[in-house]
Order: sequence, then C-alpha cells, then structure tokens
Amino acid sequence: MNQARSLIFAGTPDFAATILAGLLNTDHRIVAVLTQPDRPAGRGRKPRPSPVKQLATLHGIPVLQPQTLKDEAIQRQLAALKPDALIVAAYGLLLPPAVLELPRYGCINVHASLLPRWRGAAPIQRALLAGDEESGISIMQMDKGLDTGDILALAPCPIAPTDTASSLHDRLAQLGIETLNTTLEQLGGAQLQPSPQDNAEANYAERLSKQEGELDWTLPATTLERRVRAFNPWPVTYTTREQTRLRIWQAKHISDDTNNTPGTVIATSAEGIDVATGDGLLRLQTVQRPGGRALKASDYLNACPITIGEQLG
Repeated sequence: MNQARSLIFAGTPDFAATILAGLLNTDHRIVAVLTQPDRPAGRGRKPRPSPVKQLATLHGIPVLQPQTLKDEAIQRQLAALKPDALIVAAYGLLLPPAVLELPRYGCINVHASLLPRWRGAAPIQRALLAGDEESGISIMQMDKGLDTGDILALAPCPIAPTDTASSLHDRLAQLGIETLNTTLEQLGGAQLQPSPQDNAEANYAERLSKQEGELDWTLPATTLERRVRAFNPWPVTYTTREQTRLRIWQAKHISDDTNNTPGTVIATSAEGIDVATGDGLLRLQTVQRPGGRALKASDYLNACPITIGEQLG
C-alpha cells in the first residue's frame, strides 16, 4: 500500500481545482487549502470564491486566503499543520523561503508546460500562440525563483491542430493529476531524482490581457488562427464591425493567397466569413455580436448580412 501523505494544497482557478479533486480521490490527507482571496466577478461585481475554495468548502477542508505568505502569523499556522508536502497548482502568490522550507518534502508545483519551455502565468496560451506542437506537465521542486526549481517528473502532451486553450487545459489538468499521484508515491524514494532546468531554454509566459484579444489583420492568417484558439475561452479574440465589437470564437486559416487589403471580407458562405490578412485568408466560423450568443457564421450572416468588400477592424 502506498504511504498516505499529509498535504497542504495551494491553488486558485479551475486547473488547480481539478488537481485538488484528483488528490481527494487518493488516501492522502488534505489538512488545509490555500487560495486567493475572493475577487469581484460577474455583472454585479460581487466577491466570488475561487473554484478551489468552492471545492474545499464542499469537502469540509479548512481554507486559508492570506493576501501574502510573508506574514509570520500565517507561516506559524502552516507550520502547526506539520505537512509532508505543500502542493501548488496555479496559486498566484509567490512562496517565501520560510514557506518553501516548511514541509518535510518541500513545496511541489504542478505546472502546465514542459519546463523550462514556458515559465509563468499563462503557459497553455503562450504555447498555442507560439505554434508549439507539444505541451505537457512538469512536477517541480519549488525554489525561490519563478518556476525555476528542479524537475521531479515530466509528462508530454501533444497539441492538436484544433486545440483551444480550453481543450488543452482540460487534458493537461487530467495529466497533471496522474503525474502528481505517481510523484507522490515515489516521494522520499531513491527513484525520484531531481533534474536541474536549463535556464537558457526558458521563455516567460506572460499573463494574458484583454487588449491582446484584438486581431491585427496585417498579421498572417496562421498567426491569427493561433490567437483565436489561444484566447478561447478568455479573453476571446475580436474585431470591429460597424463600430461594434465582433467576438471570434472559432476560425480557420485558409492557405489561398490574397492581394486584398487586410481586414477585407472576400467571401461569405455556409462555411464561414473569409477575411483577407497579411498573408492568406482567415475563415471566421463562430462569432458573437454584442449582447448576443456565439453563433455559427452562417446563422450570424442570416441575421446580419455582410457585403463583400466590407472592411473589418
């Protein structure tokens, strides 16, 4: 029988909640959960608990939401729990040295990239934007740097040509559970050999902003397609049409060359809306007008016809 560990879990968004749910299906004991303070969300801007807090509360696990982990009071509170390890997945706060050194086996991070490829807050989206053909899960022994610690385990995951940030996120979260569980089984054993990262291979996966969602039609269609996939489900790419914002949820690069001005609508059909770019055509397949729901381009065209030659953006 595998040894059950006493764990503190630190995480905030859906990715972390999936990892926590996986741990709850094991014999390990989750003695407390750390998550970000409730943030205003939705149209009413009411404070909303994180997905991790919601799951922990459902299972009766004590939840701690400090603004910082540098406070000695929270450090004493964590030390009193005597954890074997602190598991971190998309938590959002840096762990100071006093916390890193607190657990018996240190702090272990579940990261959605094959480190050192993408360090930082948005590794899934940055991998899609870069056109990477592979992503994966890294289980890392945390140190004081940003995703710079030694690697305990790597699990590759191919990126499909149609993957969005949403679909890749879900596969990586499930892979994260499996890889973490295997690592925890080996914790303290000779078979778990930490491997240092090559810092020269590292890239920074900067946090996403809403402003990045606007499509620049002078870019190649292949680049724009990657942006549409990477920013689904957030912040969602968009362009302007008749001074209103048209969100683009799904689009496909078409290799036909065009000499038309970027942003020009070249053709419309049941398959979509073909728009000229800096190189090639981008076919808009699923779009959303303000106040409406996401529609297939054919349904959108029935309600809002587009003239060939119309300029977007």
